[in-house]
Amino acid sequence: MSRTVLQALRRGFLENVRFARTAILAHKLRTFLTVLGIVIGVATVIAMVSMVEGFNRSVAQSFESFGATLVQFQRFDPQFGPGGGQRDEKQRLRKHLTYEDALAMRELCPSMRAVSPERYWFPSPRAGGQIPLATYRGREATPDTVGGVTEAYLDANAKQLALGRFVTEADERRAADVVVIGWSIADALFPFEDPLGKRITLAGRRYTVIGVLEEQGATGFESTDAHVLLPFSTFDRGFPWVARDFGVNIATVPKSPQLVDQVIEEGTNLLRQRRGLRFHQPNDFGIMTPDKLIGNFRAVTDGIAATMILIASIALLVGGVGVMNIMLVSVTERTREIGLRKALGAVRQDILIQFLIEASALALLGGTIGVSLGVGIAALVRNISPLATATPLWSIALGLSVSMSVGLVFGIFPAWRAAKLDPIEALRYE
Repeated sequence: MSRTVLQALRRGFLENVRFARTAILAHKLRTFLTVLGIVIGVATVIAMVSMVEGFNRSVAQSFESFGATLVQFQRFDPQFGPGGGQRDEKQRLRKHLTYEDALAMRELCPSMRAVSPERYWFPSPRAGGQIPLATYRGREATPDTVGGVTEAYLDANAKQLALGRFVTEADERRAADVVVIGWSIADALFPFEDPLGKRITLAGRRYTVIGVLEEQGATGFESTDAHVLLPFSTFDRGFPWVARDFGVNIATVPKSPQLVDQVIEEGTNLLRQRRGLRFHQPNDFGIMTPDKLIGNFRAVTDGIAATMILIASIALLVGGVGVMNIMLVSVTERTREIGLRKALGAVRQDILIQFLIEASALALLGGTIGVSLGVGIAALVRNISPLATATPLWSIALGLSVSMSVGLVFGIFPAWRAAKLDPIEALRYE
């Protein structure tokens, strides 16, 4: 293609852009009302993607705080929703995992660096109702969880101590009345003094504080700040119904990150053997890893995002119909102008491109406003609420591309109608 032809095409394109700009500026209110549907649709998509993406990143970081190589064996498959979601009959009839299962893993699974059997008393009717207050000299704190753990807990769950020491094998062996408390529990009960060595009361029993867990903050998916942890045997003595009704969770970590799959395989084979499963029977226990949790959570948030995008698509459809109607009005208003251009040598292709560019410019204007509004909403949510938001560049590019596509698709019919006008009839039009 010669340089002269390229220059002619460039001049023609710029001329059509000027036509589009003149038409848009001549009817500002009509232009705004036309693109309002596109603005709403694109803004909704950008804001929703920003909130979902930010939430996903925040939750992923929280899950990874468990430890990137954590493998937890438990009675149920990991699920989201109130009470772990609706479980089928087969899951509800599963046998509990036991402390003896954990001991067998510790002895027979060579790839595991740490094996941590854990019991938890959550505030639910099945687990004995609401957890009682922890008290000390008239001050009170509300634990969110009371747990029974062994010395392997910190290693298996990637947790750290801020003060004191953790539960030892000796504490567990003699069922010592000692306790490790979360940061917020310590702050509520001992705001002005060292908690170590103090005796707190929980469920009518007194325990000596031997350690305080490192602060995690309120944004973590599984924060230990309001946890109260007892030696495993001490917990069983104080809360025997938890062992009967809930069994144990078994948290494990491999000796090296490369052995995660081997840990899963060894633990699975051992539990299948101990639970008497035949080769053709599926596992009757759950396996939780950070990657699996993140994948399950993303499936939920992606479903929410898809629903919102569907709603936004309706707004985009309305906006596209608005663009088409206004372009049809514009064709009618400018019939004599089209006839004049054709009389001066413009061909159908020139008229078609002119009106397609105008429709695309309208839609792109709506998309640009929508992107700006969506980014602004995401920033506002981030600044006035604890919800993290993140606007990926691909969502901005997608918003602008979709808006332009809407303009092109819904601008075709008006542009085609303008292009096929007879120049003589168009010049006679009043």
